[in-house]
Amino acid sequence: MKILDANSAGTLEGGPTFTLGNRVFRGFWNLTWLLLASWTPPIFNSWRVMLLRLFGAKVAPGAFVYGSARIWYPPQLEIGRRAIIGRRASIYSVAMITLHDYANVSQGAHLCSAGHDIDDAHFQTVARPITIGAQAWIAAEAFVGPGVTIGEGAVLGARGCTFSDLEPWTVYAGNPARALRARKVHRSAQSRA
Repeated sequence: MKILDANSAGTLEGGPTFTLGNRVFRGFWNLTWLLLASWTPPIFNSWRVMLLRLFGAKVAPGAFVYGSARIWYPPQLEIGRRAIIGRRASIYSVAMITLHDYANVSQGAHLCSAGHDIDDAHFQTVARPITIGAQAWIAAEAFVGPGVTIGEGAVLGARGCTFSDLEPWTVYAGNPARALRARKVHRSAQSRA
């Protein structure tokens, strides 16, 4: 996906940030999701996954996406096995966003792969990919900024905010997110037997 040059496109004066083709594609996508998916109950997950795949997302078997989730551009989204995108989560996929197996993006969380160059006179849009590691959890209403990698098993607590990579198997909270402790995963008695 091409981001237009803010100077040439006159973005500050109301010019476009993205190509006409991209804007038309996203218009069809948003209309499709609104009419055919946003209102569907959880049991219609396979239908929502089929729509995401139809519009270019790579979705592994067993992944779950709630109807109220907002996905900006499906071709820039890859969802691993048993990964979850929760209710009202916002996936601003200007650059690639990857959720590895068993990653969990909770309700109201925001993955934002783009922003602006605040030092550029024309406020140029810039995008960098986001990666959410296997078994990582982005808790309710947390924010992950452009270019961030969330390590395997890491946790970003509710309403936490990060613009930096998070180390694997570490629990973070706050704004800006700070490491609180190591994450220890306990296996149930049944799984140990």
